[in-house]
Amino acid sequence: MVHVSISRAIFQHVPRFKLGVIHYNNIVVSSSPQMLRGRFHLFQEHLKFEFEGKKVAENSAIQEWRTIVKTFGIDPSRYRHSAEALLRRVTKGKFIQSINSAVDVTNLLSLQYKIPFGMYDLDKLATPVQLDIGAKQDEYEALNGRIYNLTNKLMLRDDKGAFGSPFVDSKRASVSENTKNGLHIVYLLPSVKASNATAQLHAIADMFCSLHGGDYTPQLIEG
Repeated sequence: MVHVSISRAIFQHVPRFKLGVIHYNNIVVSSSPQMLRGRFHLFQEHLKFEFEGKKVAENSAIQEWRTIVKTFGIDPSRYRHSAEALLRRVTKGKFIQSINSAVDVTNLLSLQYKIPFGMYDLDKLATPVQLDIGAKQDEYEALNGRIYNLTNKLMLRDDKGAFGSPFVDSKRASVSENTKNGLHIVYLLPSVKASNATAQLHAIADMFCSLHGGDYTPQLIEG
């Protein structure tokens, strides 16, 4: 099990910061089965209808994470966290297409809880892992192929450097159908009680393993 920690500097900005970590072993990632693709599409249709005439940024969970982003000196309207970016796409009718079973479930969960998630191939990481605040030199090639700079942004790093954030993830640690061991990073709401956060992690992991097999170990990290 990989060791994951949070930099003390983050707690100085957000004292009640919470991070969920779920380790998955012996999973099987594949193209998404029709059941998952159908459920994902139906849920996106539901969200589009639910947010008709409403502003995404005014949703309480989305707003709480926007406040966190702003706390680190980042404009949340210019740099939207991944859950807000996903939800904005869906409400505009630009539904998210299937990638693979692990990514699809992660996107579905992010939309359900309206918080950022990260899903990584554990075997591509050089442990230990830390959530930290990015500096000018911290950057990586993002999933969209662009170089993404992490100055003042929350970022995940291992011994090779930065590989993830609540905004956009890197190609380096991305999940594929070859992934056997995975790592879910769940950017929980600070306002959620620890007992509820732990229950959320178990619900997330149960859903993931119901589709991918294997076993999991959840961990809640807080100040």
